[in-house]
Amino acid sequence: MAKILCSFIFLCACFVLSTGARVNHRILSSSTLDHDDATPTGSNFTFVCDPARYASLGLDVSNFAFCDTSLSYEVRAMDLVNQMTLNEKVLQLGNKAYGVPRLGLAEYQWWSEALHGVSNVGPGTFFDDLIPGSTSFPTVITTAAAFNESLWKVIGQAVSTEARAMYNLGRAGLTYWSPNINVVRDPRWGRAIETPGEDPYLVGRYAVNYVRGLQDVEGSENYTDPNSRPLKVSSCCKHYAAYDVDNWKGVERYTFDARVSEQDMVETFLRPFQMCVKDGDVSSVMCSYNRVNGIPTCADPKLLNQTIRGDWDLHGYIVSDCDSLQVMVENHKWLGDTKEDAVAQALKAGLDLDCGAYYTENVEAAVRQGKVREADIDKSLNFLYVVLMRLGFFDGIPQYNSFGKNDVCSKENIELATEAAREGAVLLKNENDSLPLSIEKVKTLAVIGPHSNATSAMIGNYAGIPCQIITPIEGLSKYAKVDYQMGCSDIACKDESFIFPAMESAKKADATIILAGIDLSIEAESLDRDDLLLPGYQTQLINQVASVSNGPVVLVLMSAGGVDISFAKSNGDIKSILWVGYPGEEGGNAIADVIFGKYNPGGRLPLTWHEADYVDMLPMTSMPLRPIDSLGYPGRTYKFFNGSTVYPFGHGLSYTQFTYKLTSTIRSLDIKLDKYQYCHDLGYKNDSFKPSCPAIRVDDSQYNDQFEFEVEVLNAGAKDGSEVVIVYAKPPEGIDATYIKQVIGFKRVFVPAGGSEKVKFEFNASKSLQVVDFNAYSVLPSGGHTIMLGDDIISFSVQIRFC
Repeated sequence: MAKILCSFIFLCACFVLSTGARVNHRILSSSTLDHDDATPTGSNFTFVCDPARYASLGLDVSNFAFCDTSLSYEVRAMDLVNQMTLNEKVLQLGNKAYGVPRLGLAEYQWWSEALHGVSNVGPGTFFDDLIPGSTSFPTVITTAAAFNESLWKVIGQAVSTEARAMYNLGRAGLTYWSPNINVVRDPRWGRAIETPGEDPYLVGRYAVNYVRGLQDVEGSENYTDPNSRPLKVSSCCKHYAAYDVDNWKGVERYTFDARVSEQDMVETFLRPFQMCVKDGDVSSVMCSYNRVNGIPTCADPKLLNQTIRGDWDLHGYIVSDCDSLQVMVENHKWLGDTKEDAVAQALKAGLDLDCGAYYTENVEAAVRQGKVREADIDKSLNFLYVVLMRLGFFDGIPQYNSFGKNDVCSKENIELATEAAREGAVLLKNENDSLPLSIEKVKTLAVIGPHSNATSAMIGNYAGIPCQIITPIEGLSKYAKVDYQMGCSDIACKDESFIFPAMESAKKADATIILAGIDLSIEAESLDRDDLLLPGYQTQLINQVASVSNGPVVLVLMSAGGVDISFAKSNGDIKSILWVGYPGEEGGNAIADVIFGKYNPGGRLPLTWHEADYVDMLPMTSMPLRPIDSLGYPGRTYKFFNGSTVYPFGHGLSYTQFTYKLTSTIRSLDIKLDKYQYCHDLGYKNDSFKPSCPAIRVDDSQYNDQFEFEVEVLNAGAKDGSEVVIVYAKPPEGIDATYIKQVIGFKRVFVPAGGSEKVKFEFNASKSLQVVDFNAYSVLPSGGHTIMLGDDIISFSVQIRFC
């Protein structure tokens, strides 16, 4: 079922992509199956413990302690679970929870998605005449490029408002299995579109802010008891863990065993999830299809019970990726397990909810065979019902009762989608300040290429039905007269016969805009890339059109992963290159606003754009981040790769010029060790100086080891603009096999032309300057740590001394 479902989702996405139509591709969704209370004008359902609802069922709500609001959620959930039979309990363990009619417990559909807007992928949500669509924000890789934490949180708030409104109207659930926070380890990964990029800290900060935007109820962010903290909607960070191979040269996620060192697990693969749980207080984590070091993630007690629930103290539930238990039995064939073996091991490992039917069909038999305790079921159900109580499913949350149709696709949300697309645009090249184009001088445009009339391609995957779609042609037509030529019939661009008409158009126009790139037919879930090149004749189209263009040529690229466009970077006929990711329903307006200078781009690449031959140097299935010299494999991500690139992580230009000036710094930090703290050994390269106390374990550091600095950002140009200040740390010289540099902070700041803004950064040295050694200890090295702003615009040393 997992394979069938994912293939169906992919085919639906491709169908929408190819037709350009706004097709409601419901995936296993039906208003009669999972939305029995939906009516043409709203919903008959209020909340479980509504006295009137119980009366209509012939029941007295006062007879049920789980509806007594004077009791804690934990006590109420326990009371509810204790009244169920074994069979009734088991029927609540799948994404479709069947309810218990004799107790007045309603059915509930757990599976809804909200990756970059309320989606209709998953049976918990649907669109119809009452709610025909929702705001489709840019894909995650695009908004990540904004490097703007407040933007990510505001988008989460907008999405959760639309979700809550749709719930009130019977069109959506309250539990959303988003965001995807897997680090993009390899540039070929098809799901880079869904993620915030390749840096664990960046990915983690995105997770924290988007989750807070989705979940936080205003005024209740810091409850004394997190398990009673109300939730606007429930968010889920996925896919845990070390999941970043979908389908590469026949290697599928359903059978892949990710062989990962503990060092890489701590440093890269687990860090965003730890931040999501501990800093974002997410209420759910989803385990992935793959195995990690031989064990399916959804049956690994170390990953689930020990780490998520134990070390990180999750306040919520753990759910499987859809049909992962079936995959464990039929694809991984792990331990030769029967169905009953598999569900028993997963329950005992800490998996609370099964997206699928394996739990509901097999757990009762597993209990009766003595393979798992009924008490293990009780524990999971308690976690699940506490979350539903926090969401108001049992009692309602009055402040959201007024949310309705007018809160979906509001003018404010559509403008926010436009702003997000603008902020995520990255100016890669701009020779001779060719951009922005002048409205006074440019009256005619040749708009050429397979993405010129993009519709569904701009909204990516895990999308719903957008409120509207503004194509690039429509956006550009607001500024100049457009002559549109396809250049290619589609993204594959296998027919060069359309190139000549495009060249003729470019000869006559005041400026030429070429919109090229890739789409879900090249990179998607269940579809990893084979190469980093533009498909078919796209390169030929771009070069030939640029060679004859009458005016400046602007190349606009849509993609998630990087593309080797070295040819365009070095082509003097192509003055400007703009990457826009997949910019959402307002992409056409955002692209035009940037090109004509209504908005000054300030985005930065959240991924390294590698040269094409990078993928020939190592297989996608090689998991280590560090170089493997014995095999000739290079390192992965900017943290461990020191070769040449097309464009590096963090690259991005502006229409203005910014300069930095340090106004205050702390250059040294003395950390006094007590008698229970010990120096920790650390590997150094041969002939390198090794301090007498090389490091201390971070867990042992009990002191305030803060350092801070302030930088003044000056806009020396003539245009207002936003600058992203990225702060990197480089470890002391000589430490063996550690990162080259790593992001420890960033802020996006708006600076008017000729003005300046001061930006203050504060860091905890133990967290920000730590190194994970080969034993997987997180340690703080002594010595000089180099703090770099941007691409080494300014750098200074912070000396760490132990005494």
